[in-house]
This record gives sequence, structure tokens and C-alpha cells, in this order.
Amino acid sequence: MSNDQDYVERTIETPGLVRQETVRVIRSSSNAGWWIAAVVAIMAVVGVIFLLNNGQMSSTDLQAARDQGAAQAQADSAVTGAQVAAVQASQAAQSAAESNMRATQNAAQAAADRSTAAANHADAAARDAASTEPAPPPQ
Repeated sequence: MSNDQDYVERTIETPGLVRQETVRVIRSSSNAGWWIAAVVAIMAVVGVIFLLNNGQMSSTDLQAARDQGAAQAQADSAVTGAQVAAVQASQAAQSAAESNMRATQNAAQAAADRSTAAANHADAAARDAASTEPAPPPQ
């Protein structure tokens, strides 16, 4: 097989058959590929220059970013503090409700005990009055 700039010649041999092919290679002398590569390279250089010039932050921008970060941190801290206070208030309200319930139960039990004692005392007094003999008539 021979190979040069203008054509390629091949001989293909298979048992019982010999075939020879000649292929002519047409070469284009266009430089379009190089022009496209050059344009892409120029665009890349312009892009890098643009990024370097606009990518630098001034000290005012940096200070503004720091201030914004500090304000955001304070806001987050305030939100967290408010959430903790809300949880504590809820727990305090629940504790107060439980304490109030126990006091009410204790007061109700004491009132029931006093009522039972008063009823027992009245019952005993009624029995005493019923069992006492009348006083003899005066003579």
C-alpha cells in the first residue's frame, strides 16, 4: 500500500479474488479552521480581561458585605432567642396550668372533706336530739 499527498492505493487480496482500489484524497487549502480558532482565542483573552477587571471588589464593597453579614447574624441570633423564649413561655404556661389544676383539686377535696364533716356533725347532732329523753314537766 502506498500513501502520499494526492492519493491512496490499496490492494485487497482474498482467496480467489484480487481487487485493487485507488482512492484520491482531495485536500482543501482553506484556512477557515485557523481563523475560527483565532477568533475563539481572542474571545477567551477578552473574557479573562473582563473578569479580572470586574472581579475585583473595592474596600467599600467588602465593608458593605461584612456589614450585611453581621446584620444577618444578628437577625438570626434574635430569631433563635425569640424561639427559645417562646418555648420557655410555653413550658411556664404548662407548669402554671398543672399547678392551678393541683390547687383546684386540693381545694375541691378540702371542701368535700369539710362538707362531709359538717354533714356527719349535723347527723350526729340530730341523733343526739332524737335520743335524748324529754325533760320532766315541772311540778
